[in-house]
Amino acid sequence: MRASLRISVALYAAALLAGYVRAENYPSRAIRIIVPISVGSVTDVAARLTAQELQARLGQTVIVVNKPGGAMVIGGSECAKSAPDGYTICLVSPDTMSFNPLTVPNLPYDPQKDFIPVIDMYHVIEGLIVPGGSPANSLEELQARAVAQAGKMTFGTLGGRTTTDAFRQWLGEYWHTSFVPVPYKGGSEIINATLADTIEVAKIGMGNMSGQIEQHKIKVLALNAAKRSPRFPDVATFREAGFSAFPGGPIYWGVVVPAGTDPAIIKRLHDELAAVLLGEKFKQFAEKNFLDVVAGSREEFVDFLKKDRQDAEVLVNEYMK
Repeated sequence: MRASLRISVALYAAALLAGYVRAENYPSRAIRIIVPISVGSVTDVAARLTAQELQARLGQTVIVVNKPGGAMVIGGSECAKSAPDGYTICLVSPDTMSFNPLTVPNLPYDPQKDFIPVIDMYHVIEGLIVPGGSPANSLEELQARAVAQAGKMTFGTLGGRTTTDAFRQWLGEYWHTSFVPVPYKGGSEIINATLADTIEVAKIGMGNMSGQIEQHKIKVLALNAAKRSPRFPDVATFREAGFSAFPGGPIYWGVVVPAGTDPAIIKRLHDELAAVLLGEKFKQFAEKNFLDVVAGSREEFVDFLKKDRQDAEVLVNEYMK
């Protein structure tokens, strides 16, 4: 019995030592960041800045790999099937983590079993937007047009049954009308469609379009910020617009790794990513692109994800049809 116990202790110690050695040697080759949306959006640019800064800190190449489409199922699936060795890190959003398990039949990954949360990067400040030439110059005018054109006004989304599509349906009910969904693979495509007057309204991250707004090519009618932006002081907040009744949580982007990744490597990634996110370069980028940096502890991100799943359940059950 004692011999068996000594063997077990020895095996446990060897396992711990093996993990220590792996973490000590990490990283020894290139790391990839999987981004589940298309090239050109603020999230993509943020990922590339993160990769650049992380590369400088880790001394290894860090590349961004875009896997857009499928309501972010493609990127989530790629992450889940990747080796849990610390050389694949994945950007995730509410769609990846909370909505897809509730809305996508036969989802090829389970976010609670296949991923380990690393860090909550930032929350996105969004705007409700219309083309620069739209007749609507206020929320009241947009609502009147939406009611008059019930079932005809086009609304840009990131695909069926995503958070953007959930807001489209909720806003339709809130304003006693309905919108026609037009799906795109990323924020940059929604902005291009707005500029081309292909769609009439959308809810999208402000960082995708602040320049176009200043040039009057796009009009923002409401902003989901705690207070009015000094850059757009005449634009009402979502709360002022009555949109705080929307049951969805904030649009966030965080980092996860495949389940089974060594805990010491996860800690290293968290600490290095936190340093990048709280660094001066990323801070300036975030301020310019309407991002609220979080960069808290792993435990805080785990708790946040639990709350986000609860919000998603309410949204799916009550407003996503």
